[in-house]
Amino acid sequence: MVTRGVHHATRQLSDVDALSLIDQPPEPLLTQAAKMRDQGHDRLLSYSRKVFIPLTQLCRDSCHYCTFAQPPRRLEAAYLTPDRVLDIARAGKAAGCKEALFTLGDKPEYRYQAAREALAALGYKSTIEYLRAMALLVFEETGLLPHLNPGVMTSTEITSLREVSVSMGLMMESTSERLMQKGGCHYGSPDKEPARRLESIDEAGRQSIAFTTGILIGIGETRTERIESLLALRASHARFGHLQEIIIQNFRAKAGTRMAFAAEPDIADLQWTVAVARLIFGPHMNIQVPPNLSVTGIADLIAAGINDFGGVSPVTPDYVNPEAPWPHLDYLAKQTAASGKIMVERLAIYPEYIRDREHWLDPAFQAAVLDKIDGESLARSDDWSPGDVSKALPELPLTPSFSKNADLDAILDKAIAGDDLDVGEVARLLTARDGEVHQVIEAADIVRQEKSGETVSYIVTRNINYTNICYFKCKFCAFSKGKKSEELRGRPYNLGLDEITQRVREAWDRGAVEVCLQGGIHPDYTGQVYLNILRAIKSEVPDIHVHAFSPLEIFQGAHTLNISVPEFLDQLVEAGLGSLPGTAAEILDDEVRDVLCPDKVSTADWFKVVDAAHRAGLKTTATIMFGHIEQPVHQARHLLRLREQQKLTGGFTELVPLPFVHMEAPIYLKGGSRRGPTWRETILIHAVARLALDPHISNIQASWVKLGLEGVAACLGAGVNDIGGTLMDESITRAAGAGHGQEMTPEAMEDMLVGVNRPSRQRTTLYTDASEERRQQSMSSNMIVPPTRLAG
Repeated sequence: MVTRGVHHATRQLSDVDALSLIDQPPEPLLTQAAKMRDQGHDRLLSYSRKVFIPLTQLCRDSCHYCTFAQPPRRLEAAYLTPDRVLDIARAGKAAGCKEALFTLGDKPEYRYQAAREALAALGYKSTIEYLRAMALLVFEETGLLPHLNPGVMTSTEITSLREVSVSMGLMMESTSERLMQKGGCHYGSPDKEPARRLESIDEAGRQSIAFTTGILIGIGETRTERIESLLALRASHARFGHLQEIIIQNFRAKAGTRMAFAAEPDIADLQWTVAVARLIFGPHMNIQVPPNLSVTGIADLIAAGINDFGGVSPVTPDYVNPEAPWPHLDYLAKQTAASGKIMVERLAIYPEYIRDREHWLDPAFQAAVLDKIDGESLARSDDWSPGDVSKALPELPLTPSFSKNADLDAILDKAIAGDDLDVGEVARLLTARDGEVHQVIEAADIVRQEKSGETVSYIVTRNINYTNICYFKCKFCAFSKGKKSEELRGRPYNLGLDEITQRVREAWDRGAVEVCLQGGIHPDYTGQVYLNILRAIKSEVPDIHVHAFSPLEIFQGAHTLNISVPEFLDQLVEAGLGSLPGTAAEILDDEVRDVLCPDKVSTADWFKVVDAAHRAGLKTTATIMFGHIEQPVHQARHLLRLREQQKLTGGFTELVPLPFVHMEAPIYLKGGSRRGPTWRETILIHAVARLALDPHISNIQASWVKLGLEGVAACLGAGVNDIGGTLMDESITRAAGAGHGQEMTPEAMEDMLVGVNRPSRQRTTLYTDASEERRQQSMSSNMIVPPTRLAG
């Protein structure tokens, strides 16, 4: 059988070698396990912020260590009502939870008349049917992502629950048949039969469910039996690739149970088991220990090879272990930092399964999951989105006991020295977290100070988008319209030459040194249209710089005239073209482009146009649009491809990072993308661009249209030295839903710069100083009233 290969290690211990670990001294095992964990997870330890919903504490089993299961006489109600379920879920959502963990006893209606009567009164035939309804209710009413732990399930039940959850779980506990015998902890518990539990775990794999399982240690099993249990789980995972985490849970003695006086595993025994699990499953498996069961041993468990703390609830107790309250998240973060690691939040479904979501997630949950993740498929660290004026700029977190990482320090030293970084190093900077983010920002600002000084430049320009009619189907674009479309924002339009030249004249009269022209690829346009636009502009305002036509427009225009790109560029230059905007780049990696804009120019074609433009004497900008479907490695490849082109031709004037504005983007509205980057990712890409492109591309620009003035001001301390143009009539980002306006006056820009103690200068397209005449003209002009567009 072919599996998807999730978590498969390239080399793993044989079963015989795994069993021989019993004879190994503990210290080398711990060292090896920690090293292996770092190979797969580096410095990150994850957790899920959850709310615990105990749907019923009735259970047909009688495990000798359990206080969760109770008979009907000890419970106020056999099942939580829908209202109570929602009350718990809403409290969790208010506390920032993203996971709704449903825990319940196994099929209590098989044992208790009270369970059957309660289900009938609620209108359901089985506990599983009621669980399905409640999971769906919680998701639809609160948006929390259900993780279900319903016990042993049939194939049909698993199919039913897959449709209402993002993940499920069933603890294997142990494969030891001895524990089922009289005197064993599972005696009288039919659902603890190892073969039945393994069959449920396997069936979850057959049905492509991201699944949680693990073992319970200290319940009478031997160390050999622990290893045998882990090997059985590994064999299941080898067949289906579905085990997203392995929990090593230590038994805790509870008053009132038959094992109330049984010895609990000590921290050394727990460490040994964690290390063995790591060595058996390899570097990439997620190995978890519940932190509330070993609060004083967090550092010891990290040293043994864990990479996850599991679900931690800020609002509900651990109903299975009520004697062990959850540690505060701040405490866990500090303990993690003291061990040289960084604690990060994840969802109920792990990142590697989110990245392959079409296989592992029901379609009903894919958009909801995407809405909650960042570029690494971890939980979003803030609620900020570019263009959203309702959200304040979040603070970048810094754990008090944060400790630096030697590998990151070496990369930053290399970048500050001006040495070229490789893809892995750039990706590492882009994934910085906690105190690392502050380090990257500081390093970028050191380089900016050395290369660009304190003065911040901007340009007085006007954007003229001459048509929004486009036959390309870029999935992110809310600006372009079909010829008869009235969808999204605004009607289709196609400006005539008189309207274009009027706008150019208005821009010149307001002190502009440049007009920037771009538009959709109109089905009736040929390259001659672009030539006509240039000639009309230069005839009306001969001294204005025309910054126009993306590589896509150049590529298409040449094709329609049946001439080469270099020939077309020569004609454009003769007609008055001054430079090219480096847009239509999005992410210059075809893994992303094949999904995001499959009919657009390829990465290679984009660079062919840019290369030809540079060789024709035309300067271009460069852009990167980020925060949609790409991962940090794609961003890193994009940046370094720009760097290599710059080494060849030297024609890029600046890089402009463009955060994806999601609000009206078709791909987001159809559930196919994230909701833009987080603030951490946004400020990082500006800083990393400075470090990765230095000394080859000198200018890094921040877009006020997408970031707002507060965001731009923050980026000025993270490697940025340019804040772009006044624009006068911005429409593309506004069409995507951004609310930061369509024009920024020179006075407003300079006032903002005064507020951050940075001098300013007006510049030209090519970064020389604007003339004093242009500057005076720009300062004495009024804002333009936005034009009314007519369809054409």
